[in-house]
Amino acid sequence: MKKGLLGGLIVLLLGALIGVLLWQPADQHGMPIKVAPGIAEAPKGGDFSLNSYRGEIDTRYLRGQVLVIYFGYTWCPDVCPTSLGFLSMALEQLSPEELKQVQPLFISVDPERDSLDHLKSYGEYFHPSILGITGGHEQLKRIAAMYGAAYRHVEQTSATDYVVDHSADLYLVDRQGRLFRTIRHGTQPSEILAAIRAALNNN
Repeated sequence: MKKGLLGGLIVLLLGALIGVLLWQPADQHGMPIKVAPGIAEAPKGGDFSLNSYRGEIDTRYLRGQVLVIYFGYTWCPDVCPTSLGFLSMALEQLSPEELKQVQPLFISVDPERDSLDHLKSYGEYFHPSILGITGGHEQLKRIAAMYGAAYRHVEQTSATDYVVDHSADLYLVDRQGRLFRTIRHGTQPSEILAAIRAALNNN
């Protein structure tokens, strides 16, 4: 009898352990975000070049500035406006001298609908310093993977034809071009401000 009870407990514990290992958190759209095992290498970020209304933006030529990178799209109904709104409130608290040393980049993962001119007006709606950039999907997926981000198109029967599920974190890159910190979606503006200032002071 005791052996049977013990065996049952072992089975239950093994089931719970497997469930924990297979569970994956989801972003605000319900998209599962892959979590690498503890022994896997963490995302390191890296340099990239994409297009803007100003022309090509190559992060190698932005050394000396702190970059704040966000992956999203202009048709996003709620998550992107919330993230960019919080970022904007943080940027407003920077001094003019600090702001000159920060370049926020809004990377559109919907290049079919987000023209460069539209990205310009969308970014500047939230803050004049937010620069909208995009490129081809092969480029975008490679860059997203470098930073541990993800996105996918989801077809739907509506006027917009599809939505884009995407992770919603901010990525801080220091003056040397290194990924300094990942800021989770929903982080308050005061914490975003503190993180930006920490990156500015990281020499």
